[in-house]
Amino acid sequence: MKSATLHATINNMKRIIPLIVLIALCAGCFLQAKDAIPVYGYTVVHTYPHDTHAYTEGLFFQNGYFYEATGEIHHSSIRKVDPQTGEVIQRANLDTSDYGEGIVAWKNKLIQLTWQSHHGFIYDLDSFKPIGQFDYPGEGWALTHNGHRIFMSDGTPTIRILDPETLQQTGKIDVTANGQPLANLNEVEWVKGQLYANVWLTHRIARIDPASGKVVGWIDLTGLGPKPEETIDPNNDVLNGIAYDAQHDRLFVTGKRWPLIYEIKLTPPKPDR
Repeated sequence: MKSATLHATINNMKRIIPLIVLIALCAGCFLQAKDAIPVYGYTVVHTYPHDTHAYTEGLFFQNGYFYEATGEIHHSSIRKVDPQTGEVIQRANLDTSDYGEGIVAWKNKLIQLTWQSHHGFIYDLDSFKPIGQFDYPGEGWALTHNGHRIFMSDGTPTIRILDPETLQQTGKIDVTANGQPLANLNEVEWVKGQLYANVWLTHRIARIDPASGKVVGWIDLTGLGPKPEETIDPNNDVLNGIAYDAQHDRLFVTGKRWPLIYEIKLTPPKPDR
């Protein structure tokens, strides 16, 4: 009897185990689908000329002009650019020992980072006259603001939150994609309540929820910009530079030493697989 009962139990288990495995797999697929990050495409609305000697590290749009920061030792600058012609109508060069990085406008000031010098510069926004300097630990990559706080990327998965008046760090956002830290966050822009961030050396922009730090969308810009063989340095002349015209809801992107700035519209998302 015991043998027959045991045999029946084993047979029942053989039937049940595959069912359990199937249910677990289906549940995993459901959760994966539920957590998949949507991927947005793009269409090009318009193009604007861009200086192919500008190694773009920072970009924003304000009052009808692009403001751009360029990098590299001996070539770093801040610029005010006419979008229609690409003409640099105002410029200030950095000291030859500094590698310029991201910029942001705050009230009547323009604030700029440097890469590894551990200090940044403050300029009068209208004249580009230097009016101050500030220090910070680690590297500086990019800046943006939401009207209340300044956000700073440094190449790590952490975005620093700065007091816009003192430029001291008051908080941070730890950025994750599918639960994993997302490094190489480069140029950043505040767009409709989200942080948009170029992911260095990729064709993607991450759309980040600032409250949770989670990537809630990708913008895939594959195919945009010059072909690698058309650039001066294919390994480094990559997508970098996001600007947003909130008044007219226009999104602009470019790359380091690219010949064009692109105004784009996002196309409906699809799951990231």
